[in-house]
Amino acid sequence: MSLSGRPGNAGSRLHNYLYDALGLDYIYKSFSTRDLPAAVAGIRALDIRGSAISMPFKEAVIPLIDALEPSALAIDSVNTIVNDDGHLTGYNTDYTACRQLIEASPADPAKPFLLRGSGGMAKAVVAALRDAGFTQGTIAARNPEAGPALAERYGFAWAAELPAQGAPLLVNVTPLGMEGPDAEALAFPEAMIAAAEVAFDVVAQPAQTPFIQAAIGAGKPVFSGAEVIVLQAVEQFALYTGVRPSAELVIEAARFAHGDATAARLAAATMKG
Repeated sequence: MSLSGRPGNAGSRLHNYLYDALGLDYIYKSFSTRDLPAAVAGIRALDIRGSAISMPFKEAVIPLIDALEPSALAIDSVNTIVNDDGHLTGYNTDYTACRQLIEASPADPAKPFLLRGSGGMAKAVVAALRDAGFTQGTIAARNPEAGPALAERYGFAWAAELPAQGAPLLVNVTPLGMEGPDAEALAFPEAMIAAAEVAFDVVAQPAQTPFIQAAIGAGKPVFSGAEVIVLQAVEQFALYTGVRPSAELVIEAARFAHGDATAARLAAATMKG
């Protein structure tokens, strides 16, 4: 199941496609709740194998479960619960997916990064960068509380605005470029993108934001939020079922859940894993 403030259906489509393809007796449903403690108690009482946890519940759920796996401990945030005979363990497969992408990328951890934003995914990405060996980086975030706190926690610099100079690795964790009012916005100036070596945008819809399109046009390797979504879902699937589907099957499921427009990039990310 999935608990979310704003439930979607892409995760359900991907999980259920894989269950059907592998003949597994599972079903994945998305829900919202106004009573998180009761919902978590229901996971125990109904012997539900596991649940994805989305905003705004990722931190609030921590006191309600029994243990945190290192991926959740790394960022004090849970996006997956696994139920083993009533013992609930929290994981964060967003962190796992981000780290997989970063470590599979050509980004050099000896060089600095510039990350824009301090919102919901920022902790997962910044912790993944740190744990992938990056020691130099700047978090550019206007929020005068979240930005400095995030930078201090993980040992990086903070800037209230984008600095004049970029970095070899550019990372966007803001809504800039997301479908909606910011759809046409470019997360970084074109000159900064042209001077960079790798581009990473956590925005998933669309998979090719203006930032990603500009980076592709400049010949840079790119990674997107659409890839994060699929990789983290595959990790959840393995935690729930004990089965890790083949890359080919994941490509099929990603195409079914997200559409042909994202399938190529999702497939590339999965094959690297």
